[in-house]
Amino acid sequence: MPRFIISFGAHAMDHIPETDMDSAADAAHAVVQEIIDAGEYVLAGAVEEGSCSIVAVDKTVADGPDPWEISGVTIVEVASRDDALAWAAKIAIACRCAQEVRAIGPDPLVDAMVLSAQS
Repeated sequence: MPRFIISFGAHAMDHIPETDMDSAADAAHAVVQEIIDAGEYVLAGAVEEGSCSIVAVDKTVADGPDPWEISGVTIVEVASRDDALAWAAKIAIACRCAQEVRAIGPDPLVDAMVLSAQS
């Protein structure tokens, strides 16, 4: 089944008063529970604030820019893009901000590696 990443920008929730953040978090967790119950959950979480690390091909590590591109991420495995869009709509309502939806390209070799590791 296709996988999709549903995400929103780091400042997308800045309009929510601090006093309402717990309510938004509870609503988001409720949607994640729905995704889990539907058997379509892969991953969900928030990108932590602070600098990221850049690892070069020679294995050197450097501090990268603050990760302000993405704040919240949910990955679902669903039958269709329309299903991913439906989850994104529920997340948008819960988080009170627009969601970006992108397909994650399949890699049959990686899928075979995972299946092999699970057996």
